[in-house]
This record gives sequence, structure tokens and C-alpha cells, in this order.
Amino acid sequence: MFDFLQGYDLLGAFWVTVQLTLLSAAGSLVWGTVLAAMRVGPVPLMRGFGTAYVNIVRNIPLTVVILFASLGLYQTLGVDLGAHRFETLNFRLAVLGLVAYTAAFVCEAIRSGINTVPVGQAEAARALGLNFTQVLTLVVLPQAFRAVIGPLTNVLIALTKNTTVAAAIGVAEAALLMKEMIENEAQLLLISAVFAFGFVCLTLPTGLILGWVGKKVAVKR
Repeated sequence: MFDFLQGYDLLGAFWVTVQLTLLSAAGSLVWGTVLAAMRVGPVPLMRGFGTAYVNIVRNIPLTVVILFASLGLYQTLGVDLGAHRFETLNFRLAVLGLVAYTAAFVCEAIRSGINTVPVGQAEAARALGLNFTQVLTLVVLPQAFRAVIGPLTNVLIALTKNTTVAAAIGVAEAALLMKEMIENEAQLLLISAVFAFGFVCLTLPTGLILGWVGKKVAVKR
């Protein structure tokens, strides 16, 4: 029944998907945290930048962001991110596009967690002489992260599925292999089922594990 899988590197394609997900998730977490800090910061210019970035980027289709990373950054501006091979370049541009897009959603999730921290704690920290950066990193963010593991899990699952858009610029991940197999094999339903099962195997354990972690580390009010 599954003879049509022979000759295709199915595991390799999903491994590229996993790499895209992990690298983009790490970058999105860092950049999203910075954006959240900007949005709650005391500097009007930084608040304005953070607000504008989130409202603009999250309302742009991800496909447009990925294509801009390829056509705009590389082909127009000549940004090659230090890559010497075309496949490596496309992979890095895809990660950059996914980070830029997903960080907007990470920012809003973290900002919602910041809003759950009682204002009195920040005021007490400032009364002790801590500046804004110290209050944010030592008092507010540790509690905020514990409160938003659930929302961040949803963002991570969405990111895993969004990696399929990287096929638009030739990244050899699962969606590109699926397209190739559908074109070459007369097994549309079976191919779709195989790839759907593969993504379920990636996302379902992630949701279950991080959901359990979220309950364990939740801040008790």
C-alpha cells in the first residue's frame, strides 16, 4: 500500500520542518520578548515602534513575508546571510521570515502575561531602587512567562504548521516533498494522510507536554 514512499526522503523532509520550527521558535521568542518590553516600556518612541510592528506584521499574510525575504532581501538588496549554497540561503531566509512574523504573536502573548502580574509588585521593586530593566527582567518577566506557556504553546503549534509556507521559496521541507509526490504519484489521499499524520506526530506531543508544564509552573494567585 505504501510502496509509493520508496525513493522519497520523508524523514529528511520532516527533519527540515523540525529545524525550521526550532530555530524560528527560538528567534521568535527572543524578538517577541524584546517587542513586548518595548510595548510596556516608558519610552514613547519604543512603544510606538513595538505597537506599529505588531499591528502591521501580524496583518500581513505569511506568504508575503516569506516571499519578501527571498525576493526583497536577497534578489533586490543582495542580502545573503553568509550562505554560500542556494539551499542554505533559502533555509535561512525562511527562518528570518518566520521569526519576523511569529514574533508579533509571541509579543502579544507575553504582553498579556505581563498584564497578569500585579502592579504592586512592580511598584515595590521600583521603591527598592530597581530601574525599569531590572524590574522587567527580575520581577515581571519570570512571572509572565509562567502565565503564558499555554498561549505560547498555541503559537508554537501554529509555527510548526506555518513552516509549510517555506516551500514557496524552495525550502526542502515536508510541504515541498508532498507537492512533488502528488505530482509524481497517483495516491493523493494516501499521500495527504501520511503528511497529515506526520504533522500530528509533531504538534500533538508538543501541546500535551507544554500543557503539562504550564500547569506545573503556573503562578498561584
